[in-house]
Amino acid sequence: MHPAFAYTASRIGVLAVTAGVLYLLGLRDPFLLLVASFLVSGVASYVLLSKQRDALSARITKNR
Repeated sequence: MHPAFAYTASRIGVLAVTAGVLYLLGLRDPFLLLVASFLVSGVASYVLLSKQRDALSARITKNR
């Protein structure tokens, strides 16, 4: 699988899971849910998706 697709799909998955968890925890306002989901998933993606990010970086630098 292409690293860009894997990383993007993983980021979207982390965002969806984060939104679902925050919704279940009681955050019902759509705007606040979206903002909080982006913030929390960004931090989570930084930690959880380091291998995918490194693979994408390596692929990009290899093609230059």
